[in-house]
Amino acid sequence: MEGRLPPLGWLRAFEAAARHLSFTAAAAELGLTQSAISQQIKSLETFLGQPLFLRRPRSLQLTDAARGYLPGVQSAFRLLQEGTQAFLGGARDATLEIHSNLAFSVFWLTPRLGRFLEHNPWVQLDISTAIWAVEQTRPYASVEIRYGLGDWEGVEGERLGRQIGFPICAPEIATRLDGPSDLLGERLFDVKGMVQGWQSWFENAGVALERAPDINWASTYVVTFEIARRGLGVAMGQDVLTDDLLASGGAVRPFGAEFSFREGYYLITPPQSEMNAAATAFRAWLLEEIGGAA
Repeated sequence: MEGRLPPLGWLRAFEAAARHLSFTAAAAELGLTQSAISQQIKSLETFLGQPLFLRRPRSLQLTDAARGYLPGVQSAFRLLQEGTQAFLGGARDATLEIHSNLAFSVFWLTPRLGRFLEHNPWVQLDISTAIWAVEQTRPYASVEIRYGLGDWEGVEGERLGRQIGFPICAPEIATRLDGPSDLLGERLFDVKGMVQGWQSWFENAGVALERAPDINWASTYVVTFEIARRGLGVAMGQDVLTDDLLASGGAVRPFGAEFSFREGYYLITPPQSEMNAAATAFRAWLLEEIGGAA
């Protein structure tokens, strides 16, 4: 075996699986199937002549041999990464990929982005308004703002504040509303796929419902907020998204009642070793900015 090295793909599979202690999480990170990761690691074990993992029914454990082998593999990948970055210059350190849904990008990020760029003029932006699957993200400059309950397998996220729900509408609609129950006579709008919405708000507002309210649906708050602004109905809003719209007078809160969403926006970042300068700067700014706004 003198002079031979295992294929790079086998080593990448081993490093990712060892870091996550999960073939599934390693597969998601590398854009492969779980069975492909398992096969590559089996091939590496055959090449090395000894097992690298103790496979338990619900968990993985590194063997003593694997614990000794892992630091050298990770060191080799770091050297490859540093050498490649040095070859390419500073372009990758300056590239900031932001993956976020359309509503967060339009209503929260865009109005505040100037403040970030003012302090970081060297950053080159690449903003995607669709949540890409984990296996499609490029780890060297990926920051994702994802909405949900925060229970994604193999993904860690930091919740960005507490999201509050309440109705918003055009000022002319608000003038004809005397109490929360009056909203049952209005055309109501919400976003598909949400765990909570109008039902939660009516309960918190003390409105007894004989049946579920009739709701009109859209796939994004960008549509429902515009409908509310134009006086075509009343939309369920979120504080993190509606601050600028309410401040401008384009829409108002007809009542003070509100509820806390169980779902929320989460900041998803790659492992520290894979974050570049732009991603690191953006993460620090985002946490400070949204913390100050909360």
